[in-house]
Amino acid sequence: MANPSQLGFQDAASPVMEELLHFHDHTLMIVFLISTLVLYIIVAMVSTKLTNKYILDSQEIEIIWTILPAIILILIALPSLRILYLMDEINSPLLTIKAVGHQWYWSYEYTDYEDLGFDAYMIPTQDLTPGQFRLMETDHRMVIPAESPIRVLVSADDVLHSWAVPSLGIKMDAVPGRLNQTAFIASRPGIFYGQCSEICGANHSFMPIVVEAVPMTHFEDWSSRMLEDA
Repeated sequence: MANPSQLGFQDAASPVMEELLHFHDHTLMIVFLISTLVLYIIVAMVSTKLTNKYILDSQEIEIIWTILPAIILILIALPSLRILYLMDEINSPLLTIKAVGHQWYWSYEYTDYEDLGFDAYMIPTQDLTPGQFRLMETDHRMVIPAESPIRVLVSADDVLHSWAVPSLGIKMDAVPGRLNQTAFIASRPGIFYGQCSEICGANHSFMPIVVEAVPMTHFEDWSSRMLEDA
């Protein structure tokens, strides 16, 4: 969950998000170094009247400022490609959940069970209990087992939506008539919040996502209760 006046990302709750945070720090350091060098050159050019005639027409400098940016781009591209392949990797998921976006709520179907599914509506402000977050809580949470590979099939019923949970490193578009898939592993038990990240209509910001990761035994108890209620 994000905090007031927070400057960085949320704490990582999945291995992919940890990799994304490391890549962000790696790239930001390169950006800082380039910005410092460019600022120094600008200040040096403005503050001095001296001119070096060998720099005005130098093949060596042209070679350096052509090769150096190419090397920097390679240093950014290689880790980026590695993370892209990691994010697309889906190996024998333990559980498959179908998330369908509607105007303006999410519905979830646990496809490994026969009759396990529900709609998740945002809890109105006047119905919140102490400790719940305004505009972020739902009446039903997407409960998953922690430390287990989970596959999410994402689609939409009416317009474009986007199923996103920042702390898990997930953002997948929900397109009507199309089934997209993504996968993640919650590294620890906890409650992780997200929202629709597509401008899908007037109540776009009022269709939150709540993922609750619990130990496997608790998940089995929860699924049994849900099936009995169904």
